[in-house]
Amino acid sequence: MAEGLNRVMLLGNLGADPELRYTQSGSAVLNMRLATTESYLDKNKVRQERTDWHNIVLWGKRGEALAKFLTKGTTIFVEGGLRTSSYDDKEGNKRYKTEIHANNIILAGRGRGGGGEAGDPGGGGGGGGGGRRGGGGPSGSAPPSGGTDEAPPDFGAPGSDDDIPF
Repeated sequence: MAEGLNRVMLLGNLGADPELRYTQSGSAVLNMRLATTESYLDKNKVRQERTDWHNIVLWGKRGEALAKFLTKGTTIFVEGGLRTSSYDDKEGNKRYKTEIHANNIILAGRGRGGGGEAGDPGGGGGGGGGGRRGGGGPSGSAPPSGGTDEAPPDFGAPGSDDDIPF
């Protein structure tokens, strides 16, 4: 039988301060409400917004650590999987809830204002990106002898195509 894939990636703002609780066995569980907003044009070409709310659950030490500085309005990126469970309400009706069980959370800044300043616990983001890893060339090898990333000597020489600005 083929394996399935259960993966969720969300970027949104916390709608309330996260709630840190502990199970009877002492395991930490952090519950968060995340809002994601999309904009679209309706049939009359008027821009509309739609906000969806997601229940995020993060277990263990990561949850304890993030609970110390995540607050309402913080923008986060969440990776995880969907989990649906059922329970009986007070009237005996069977109810279902769907949650995202996070396995990775990256701080993306403080609300819609973008990233925070250095030293701001929620700002500046988390997780790398942008830069190259490893050495200089596409194969990850070290830069040419001399240890610098200088251009070859014929770069920009008259008659060469290397002086094209793009």
